[in-house]
Amino acid sequence: MDITAFFDNGTYTASYVVADPATSFCAVIDPVLDFDPDSGRISHQSADRIIAHIRADKLKLSLILETHAHADHLSAAHYIKSMCGGAIIIGANIVQVQKTFAKLFNLGSEFEPTGQQFDQLLGDNESFAVGRLVGRALATPGHTPACMTYVIEDAAFVGDTLFMPDYGTARADFPGGDARTLYRSIRRILTLPNSTRIYLCHDYKAPGRDQFVWETTVAEQRRHNIHVHDGITEEAFVAMREARDKTLAMPHLILPSLQVNIRAGQLPPAEDNDVVYLKLPINAL
Repeated sequence: MDITAFFDNGTYTASYVVADPATSFCAVIDPVLDFDPDSGRISHQSADRIIAHIRADKLKLSLILETHAHADHLSAAHYIKSMCGGAIIIGANIVQVQKTFAKLFNLGSEFEPTGQQFDQLLGDNESFAVGRLVGRALATPGHTPACMTYVIEDAAFVGDTLFMPDYGTARADFPGGDARTLYRSIRRILTLPNSTRIYLCHDYKAPGRDQFVWETTVAEQRRHNIHVHDGITEEAFVAMREARDKTLAMPHLILPSLQVNIRAGQLPPAEDNDVVYLKLPINAL
């Protein structure tokens, strides 16, 4: 299995191409669509780097895996599919997330919160294939209800659930999030073999660290994660997480991101003047 990471400095997001050398099939995980909120402009530099890699290595894209509906960047899943093919996949609980945000954004009849915007919804412990590589989807909610961890051979792609050990864990105060559920999901991830490589969706460089890093292991997390290392009880974690979350501002791109990401990376339909709009609900979060 070949794993190539692509880090987007603007959103601190790590995306991945996972390839099976035996068949040249590959999967893309958590791709980023570039968005400038000041101008409202969409661009594709981040996604085009991934596409260039796929084409240069003569890979065949079979799957685009989303670990959840991200609140900190817009997804490039739809754009990459339009250029390279592949099925867009997310956890089955995305329907719950869609219902929450369809109501928040008052989307009405133009958006059906059924999950049909994605090509496939995976349930807990369902398997998938990337060429001859066999993956397994683990439901790991808490940050959002639809968070999934994708385990492929000895690698686990955990989305926002965990960060590097010196930075800790995801917040749990978004709609549908829950600190207690997050703790249990993390403990589930940490029951994987100690040598399992953990690939993160984000890194923000903890104080005292000068480089971005997005790969760790189960053993490192169990020993050193500042929020949830072995010995941290559920009650202690919940108290810490809930207190910390009260101090955090909303992510810079949460409102535009969710309008796109619940649509599998598609923009809302253009209005009668052929312009696409993103809504800005006032005092809603």
